[in-house]
Amino acid sequence: MSTNLIDLIKGQLGPATVSQTATQLGESESGISKAISALLPAVIGGFANSNAKSELFSTVKDASTSGLLSNLLGNLSGSDTVVSKILSLIFGDGDKLAAITNAVSSYAGIKTESTNSLLNLVTGATAGTLGRYATENNLDVSSFGNLLDEQKGLLTSLLPAGFSFASLGLGNWFGTVDAEPVNVNVIPEANQTPLADVNPVTPVTERPIVTDSPITDTPKVEVNRSGSTHEIVSDNNGGGGSIWKWLLPLLLLLLLGWFFWKQCNKKVETVPVGTTDSSAVVADSTNTTPDSVVTTRETLVVTLPSGKTLQAYKGGIEDQIVTFLKSDDYKNSTEEQLKDRWFNFDNLNFEFGNAKLTPESQVQLDNLKAILAEFPDAKIKIGAYTDKKGDEAVNLKLSGERASVIKSAVSSAQVLEAEGYGSKFAKVSADATDKERESDRKTAIRFTK
Repeated sequence: MSTNLIDLIKGQLGPATVSQTATQLGESESGISKAISALLPAVIGGFANSNAKSELFSTVKDASTSGLLSNLLGNLSGSDTVVSKILSLIFGDGDKLAAITNAVSSYAGIKTESTNSLLNLVTGATAGTLGRYATENNLDVSSFGNLLDEQKGLLTSLLPAGFSFASLGLGNWFGTVDAEPVNVNVIPEANQTPLADVNPVTPVTERPIVTDSPITDTPKVEVNRSGSTHEIVSDNNGGGGSIWKWLLPLLLLLLLGWFFWKQCNKKVETVPVGTTDSSAVVADSTNTTPDSVVTTRETLVVTLPSGKTLQAYKGGIEDQIVTFLKSDDYKNSTEEQLKDRWFNFDNLNFEFGNAKLTPESQVQLDNLKAILAEFPDAKIKIGAYTDKKGDEAVNLKLSGERASVIKSAVSSAQVLEAEGYGSKFAKVSADATDKERESDRKTAIRFTK
């Protein structure tokens, strides 16, 4: 079974990234989503069809250790030399790049400069993800090339409805020949009237459509590709059958593209809550159990004292701690009072059963670093918790490792301590359902003086 790299890359380009990018570029979130949905298959197609696989391999391997994924929004300016090099390797001359950005800008309704910035963002996310995957799975140049080839069959379904690269001559990137120039000659039978307006040597970029004739005999279509001539004689059994052969797949493709576009344009995200094993925890300063296992999340712009803004969730950890730090409640709190006031991460997650952060967690870590920089006198402690299921010693070790990972990721002197508590404070029985135990699995911070 082939590996779907597309899903891994899309994990780097979630709603929070879209919101932050829209704010930085001064574009609508829907326009940014549409542009990303068109650029992603173009970039992956560029990787898969590049003639410089060996150089690409070494470049993305370097990208995996250069911090490219941790600073995706920093790639918007196009200053990253790795991204610039990769764009050159996968798209070659500037004419192709200009054609792609112009087509995407027109489709998404955003400025060309914004599309260029998004191209850097998507390329960085793709390169970083590929590099990390290649490193973790010990790929060599050959297996790397095979991996890229496997993605071609997945690209057609990724193209959004109403958008095509066929006019740019890139249709063959997506495992089809729809974009190849085709010369069509319709040759009438002896008892048919010739078509007056057909130019037998005019190139077209669409697959020729042969409409049914009221005359019993179906016309022959002569398709000329690269100088060779092939005669195709269609069967007239049922008449309309030839139309449905291409119409049904096209309708299905358009429906799939429409569904993907609708998903990208959602401004409200529904997320699971209550676990740090690859799902989110609802932010709650008192560590109480959530009333439900699913909640609707609304994005919010959090403004820092300097005027800098962060994209976060309403009622999320960023919203809570910035409000708290600005309040007299924080200024007048004693250390004893602060000890019992924890703030749970709501978009920081780990892979199941280990201390490896998921890609989307980087957004919340970056937000926390930005907040601490704005409040230099603030000091925090990190805590990690598990539920009661499993061996307590294993749970304690795992929670300690997770707390340490977060401390290292934040990399600030303002983080004074990181501790794992295992199931020490868990309230739900180990025999309860996984959903019921979600509230005990969390990571959190508290302020200290």
